[in-house]
Amino acid sequence: MSVEKNIPDIRFAEFSEEWANKNIGSILAEKKRPIELMDNESYQLVTVKRRNEGVVPRSILKGRNILVKNYFTVKAGDYLVSKRQVVHGANGIVPKSLDNSVVSNEYLVVIDSDEITAQFWTVISKRPEMHKLFFVSSYGVDIEKLVFDVTDWKSRAIAVPRIAEQQFITDHFQKLDSLINQHQQKHDKLISIKKAVLEKMFPKQGETIPQIRLKGFGGEWSGVPLSQVIDVRSGKDYKHLDKGCIPVYGTGGYMLSVDGALSYDEDAIGIGRKGTIDKPYLLRAPFWTVDTLFHAVPYPNFNLDFLFCLFQNIDWKMHDESTGVPSLSKVAINNIPVFVTDEKEQTQIGNYFQKLDALINQHQQQITKLNNIKQACLSKMFA
Repeated sequence: MSVEKNIPDIRFAEFSEEWANKNIGSILAEKKRPIELMDNESYQLVTVKRRNEGVVPRSILKGRNILVKNYFTVKAGDYLVSKRQVVHGANGIVPKSLDNSVVSNEYLVVIDSDEITAQFWTVISKRPEMHKLFFVSSYGVDIEKLVFDVTDWKSRAIAVPRIAEQQFITDHFQKLDSLINQHQQKHDKLISIKKAVLEKMFPKQGETIPQIRLKGFGGEWSGVPLSQVIDVRSGKDYKHLDKGCIPVYGTGGYMLSVDGALSYDEDAIGIGRKGTIDKPYLLRAPFWTVDTLFHAVPYPNFNLDFLFCLFQNIDWKMHDESTGVPSLSKVAINNIPVFVTDEKEQTQIGNYFQKLDALINQHQQQITKLNNIKQACLSKMFA
């Protein structure tokens, strides 16, 4: 932001004038559409999710079952603010699907004014600067029970451009959100496909043949304990000297750092000893782990990617040995019964899921990239 003027660091070429500082109350357009609730009519109630995740359906109730009668109708395109959850990002635009829904007076309903649009409110509400205003204009002693003081909020000033520039900005963020949603939907669909196929490409409990088989394979799978297919190790087992930056992993697949002189030199599967015990992940050598993580190295004739799929198919919480913090032991892991096939089929199954995971990761990378771009725009495109 320019020190001398209210001018954003990044701007559309069509605009150059300074943004104006204005009191929120002078530009805010509230809207109240009181509704008389009829006992036998049904009404769609809505709520606003935290973290700026939007307006969503809450429940459909008969008028007689809505105890507080002070309700208002909301229209598609209204900007809705939860007075009791705004510090947690509970605000957003009413979608077309929830047109003519109803809300109580616990919500602030805002529409377009001559100086600011409802859509622009939703964009600036995602900025840390607006989060701060929501917070300082709330009162209470418990963060979960803070109440939004609308009058105080209205007395504060923000910098706003003219309507035309607002529309350019909101269009830009709508396009970004649309791209993020497209990748998120594809990502989630692939996750669902993977889950369904995992369940069908491995034998169910009590069976020795999977429901779905890759072409060219048949016959029963062999039942064995995990101790016969993988060697479970921990940080105290073996290690060798290596140079350079070595990733250090903790439970759940989180990289804790990239520094280290001691590392493992074989690819493995990581699984938590304590805490997060149900999220196995691949470890590509060289790597180093913390004490709360086991790593399982396949024995000869067993395919790592196949075993990773097998690990993802295990209900690890069933093998939790603790009454408090979830925990696993080598003995518990080694005794888990599994079914395996010959190495050729293992390789084919491993390759199939490796390609599926690559597609999932591509979409996740795009989601991360687009969210980073969005955060940069939220920082640089406002005065």
